Amino acid sequence: MPDATPLSAGFMVVHGNRLDELRSLVVSWMRRYPLAPLENEIALVQSNGIAQWLKLALAEDPEEDDMGGCGIAAAIDVQLPGSFMWQLYRMVLGRDEIPTKSLLDKAPLTWRLMRLLPELIDQPHFEPLQRFLTHDADLRKRYQLAERLADLFDQYQVYRADWLEDWAAGRHQLRNGRGEPKPLNPANCWQAELWRALLLDVGEEGMAESRAGVHQRFIERINALEQAPSGLPSRVIVFGISSLPAQALEALAGLARFSQVLLCVHNPCRHHWSDIVADKDLLRNEYKRQARKAGMPVTIDPQTLHQHAHPLLAAWGKQGRDYISLLDSYDDPSSYRAAFRDGRIDLFSDNVPTTMLNQLQDDILELRPLNETRERWSEGVDLQQDTSIRFHIAHSAQREVEILHDQLLQRFSADPTLRPRDIIVMVPDVDSYAPHIRAVFGQLERNDPRFIPFTLTDQGQRGRDPLLIAVEHLLKLPDSRFPVSEILDLLDVPALRERFTIKERDLPTLHRWIEGAGIRWGLNAEQRAGLGLPGELEQNSWRFGLRRMLLGYAVGTGAACEGIEPYDEIGGLDAALIGPLVALLDALNDAHQALNQPASPQEWGERLQRLMQLFFLPSSEHDDYLLGQLEQLREVWLETCESVGLQDQLPLTVVREAWLAGLDQGRLSQRFLAGAVNFCTLMPMRAIPFKLVCLLGMNDGDYPRAQPPLDFDLMGSDYRPGDRSRREDDRYLLLEALLSARDQLYISWVGRSIRDNSDRPASVLIGQLRDHLASGWHLANSEQSLIDAMTQEHPLQPFSARYFHAGDPLFSYAREWQLLHEAPETGAHEDELAQHQQEEPLTLGQLQDFLRNPVKHFFSQRLKVFFEAAEVPLADEEPFVLDALQRYSLSDSLLNAALSQPDHLDQALNAQALRLQGSGLLPMVGFGECLRNELIEPLPDLIQRYQQLLALWPTPHPGAEPISFEHQGIQLEGWISSLHRRADGGLLSVTTIPNSIGSIKSRKWHRLIRPWVNHVVACACGLPLSTGLVASDDTLLLAPLDKPTAQEILGNLLLAWHSGMRKPLPVAVKTAFAWLGQTDPAKAEAAAHKAYEGDGVNTDGERRETPALTRQFPDFAALVESEEFEGWCETLYRPLINAPWQSLTREEAGA
Repeated sequence: MPDATPLSAGFMVVHGNRLDELRSLVVSWMRRYPLAPLENEIALVQSNGIAQWLKLALAEDPEEDDMGGCGIAAAIDVQLPGSFMWQLYRMVLGRDEIPTKSLLDKAPLTWRLMRLLPELIDQPHFEPLQRFLTHDADLRKRYQLAERLADLFDQYQVYRADWLEDWAAGRHQLRNGRGEPKPLNPANCWQAELWRALLLDVGEEGMAESRAGVHQRFIERINALEQAPSGLPSRVIVFGISSLPAQALEALAGLARFSQVLLCVHNPCRHHWSDIVADKDLLRNEYKRQARKAGMPVTIDPQTLHQHAHPLLAAWGKQGRDYISLLDSYDDPSSYRAAFRDGRIDLFSDNVPTTMLNQLQDDILELRPLNETRERWSEGVDLQQDTSIRFHIAHSAQREVEILHDQLLQRFSADPTLRPRDIIVMVPDVDSYAPHIRAVFGQLERNDPRFIPFTLTDQGQRGRDPLLIAVEHLLKLPDSRFPVSEILDLLDVPALRERFTIKERDLPTLHRWIEGAGIRWGLNAEQRAGLGLPGELEQNSWRFGLRRMLLGYAVGTGAACEGIEPYDEIGGLDAALIGPLVALLDALNDAHQALNQPASPQEWGERLQRLMQLFFLPSSEHDDYLLGQLEQLREVWLETCESVGLQDQLPLTVVREAWLAGLDQGRLSQRFLAGAVNFCTLMPMRAIPFKLVCLLGMNDGDYPRAQPPLDFDLMGSDYRPGDRSRREDDRYLLLEALLSARDQLYISWVGRSIRDNSDRPASVLIGQLRDHLASGWHLANSEQSLIDAMTQEHPLQPFSARYFHAGDPLFSYAREWQLLHEAPETGAHEDELAQHQQEEPLTLGQLQDFLRNPVKHFFSQRLKVFFEAAEVPLADEEPFVLDALQRYSLSDSLLNAALSQPDHLDQALNAQALRLQGSGLLPMVGFGECLRNELIEPLPDLIQRYQQLLALWPTPHPGAEPISFEHQGIQLEGWISSLHRRADGGLLSVTTIPNSIGSIKSRKWHRLIRPWVNHVVACACGLPLSTGLVASDDTLLLAPLDKPTAQEILGNLLLAWHSGMRKPLPVAVKTAFAWLGQTDPAKAEAAAHKAYEGDGVNTDGERRETPALTRQFPDFAALVESEEFEGWCETLYRPLINAPWQSLTREEAGA
């Protein structure tokens, strides 16, 4: 490397239409003219992508002929222009005079305005603000207004310093771009008065420290200096910036008196093109760096503009035009041209375009109007060979990403030289696309040949990182209901678990305890009362559940203590988990109370620090980094509040937003260009060249991104060259993206409604591009529309048959969907399983289970497959309305309590009801009483009928009767217990159920299956057994069957069971009884169909009750397809219906 030589100071501007050539020039320049040892290069860039791309080039190995990199990318200080300018001001004006941050920067200005606004709104001119700030108890309006005004005044300091100068002098006027003053509208005079109030508040010194004031002093000082102040950088390289304010350029031009300032400008056109864009009359400089295109008139009439200009450059180039024009006012090429090899300071390429994309880029470079484009590229486009520009229309963002994945795989297959790092995918808002990108690109394993490595950049951390989500949850505690789900979400955060010494393996145990103890929401009665509920509502709160847990641990299963029902599941080594859970709830309670009260910034700083220490202990380096970041943001906020003298009492809503907003501020340290497909937001100066540039989400309304101007932003009605505008930014970004694509440009948008398939327009910019392509090019050898041929519309679903049928241009690499479209093999025969070998005798319970659900029995007993229902998240609401299963469970527990103490019926029922209430299983207060009465009401009558039935069989039968039966090698064994005997030796087995069984016409036969199986088996084994069923609405009695009949029925059941263990029997219990309940075949089929599939309104049908049924027989047609349904109905369930059931209740009513 050559020795460092003194650098010649100067303001040097190099133009080029290819950013990679400009980068090569920068690397070559740094290698040829190195700085002194230990001196840092300063590079000003506008995004982290450009910074990284520049460093990668510097790090490449040097090559001969002044090519390659420097071998290392070290001692390079990459900065954003704004922060560098302030450092530059401090270097020249002295660090003692200029603070590290301006008192009138956006952040301190926000908090200064928070303090000043209440004092000012009663003064003249401030009526508009007074109206806005009424009814602002939580200060949210004041904070939002302060933030927006601070942003606006920050912009004024950079772009409208002349206005602020007038306002400071008491002149209520605005000067336009030509310097002509006009009076300020009376409705906006408050802005001038507010600026004066700010200046009075910061004092003369503060005024001198405003960006506008400091800049003016800097220009005066640097132009008066004879020699460079110490610390001034030897060289500043401005690379890849598409727009700088006039103020910044003026400062750089001042710096160029003593330092070398090299600006590398991405210029899309080699000719002078300023006057083809709107507002050209505001450009005041006479000098023009680039020459006019040959044959172009000096003055262009707007009516004939299209004859001399490129339409897309005219429509999208305003931001770049303004920047290049501002540069021209400081540029003097003759002063530095000789320093460049061959005097080349305009690096415009002369490549021969071979594709439509390259032709379009060449048209922009050469400033060709549309008629020249048509003449030059008249031979037509062959889309078989030319794949450089393609459009894709999808139904949703998810489909856009799925389509992109397939399209990238196809391009990788077609071009082995294409690598993931050669592709960039840009979207208007990466946060909204991130879940879709992760879902599609992240679903494949790395060893899958379809896996495409990808990186996501520009994402905000809030709402994405679990630790930060937990911090945000904690900062919303005063508004929280403390539902179970929210606390369990907190426990999913490793840093929080670390603080409370809870292991991840402990979480299922905690879930079980929380559900069992009846915890739903609310810390305690006091916290609920704070939300407007009546006091004393403790049930189903965290305190309620914890007390139950602690009492259960202390006494086990025991009586209630002071109204607390013990939860007895806690014991052994697991019991130690209660401690951390109690500690967490105590911490939440403390934080809830602390965060509720407004406080001064100093107190808030202490509270927030305590909150972080109380809840988090880093469990990884990443946690450490995030907690350090939060602490740094807290300190910066406190310093800012102190610097502006803010002592107001602030509510949590304002503090929370102020603290966490800093997490999403862009930095130059974000990961980018990491050797994978890059997904990022369309950001300023993303003109880095890539082989394939993909633009997704180009929807009308989403791009260019709308940023409604503030109604009090006075810059909106007074355009000046160099002004920043989100819409103009986005237009120029699209132009840069189009120019940065080397081989292919891929554009997609949501062009169809996902609801009704109606057309949805693309972005107006994409419309302009498509119109231009349609006007300038045509298909070779075809009359078809070029744009239609370049555009592919995709179906709504990724598994559409069109993707898998030969002859269709659509394709998919998702082979998982292909199975749906393969023709079924004809004559396929499902092999039955081998005969079931019975290792142990069949039990009564198994036979009952088989009859209740033959299909489920086959899966669980033969295949050992258990269809578990999806895990239901723990409920966040206290019980209010009970479903059928919960209702049955509570009624059954009340009935069992009543049966255990029939002599003290009311006492037993009330005691059990209180236990249920104390366990949190019943609704609170009046609702609980209503439900309790409703559940208890039918039970006394049921108990009375039960006792009347037992009076006929008065003697309890000691022990249990063994039963044993064998039929065709199928063995059944078991015991029948809880029998009663009468004098003639007859036995009674009685079952009580708290449900109804209905009248004879609408009998719920499936509720009789268990007692029926016991009855048949006992009679087949010769026991003289009568069976009684006492339900809430009826008492049924079944006399003993004669032994041969019972044996025949049982034999058929056992053979059916044996068949049902080889394959699932096509029968379902409720559907079978609906069929058997009708004599007319058509009515029977209709009733069975409705029972199985539901009516689509009130019921889902029996098939939805059991996952096994849903899987094996998805609809009624599948159930009856084998034509065995009716036979199995008759075999399994007809004997139950035909049995001589006797209704004792109806006989009594008849008597």
